Amino acid sequence: MSQEKLGESLGITFQQIQKYEKGTNRIGASRLQHIASVLQVPVSFFFEDAPGAPSEIGFEESRPAAFVTDFLSSSEGLQLNRAFVRIKDPRVRRKVVDLVRAIAGDEAED
Repeated sequence: MSQEKLGESLGITFQQIQKYEKGTNRIGASRLQHIASVLQVPVSFFFEDAPGAPSEIGFEESRPAAFVTDFLSSSEGLQLNRAFVRIKDPRVRRKVVDLVRAIAGDEAED
């Protein structure tokens, strides 16, 4: 994908993409998640060659919590996460978690 096409998908200029690529500007977590979504890759894709990263298997298979990355890379996971973090009342957030667990058939933790 070209820098221009990626920029269009993100609603920014290709010059901004160049600045990210060169390391002139930092990429925030939400922007990185959006980029991963546009490119249809997990966020861990961007860290596979990072120092300290497992080189034989890569991040995704080596971490027991890889399902979190997979979830946040899906459109449903991203939508659910964005809506969930906008809930201000911690009791309501807890009830949403309890509801999802009940629907999934899981017993509540805690």
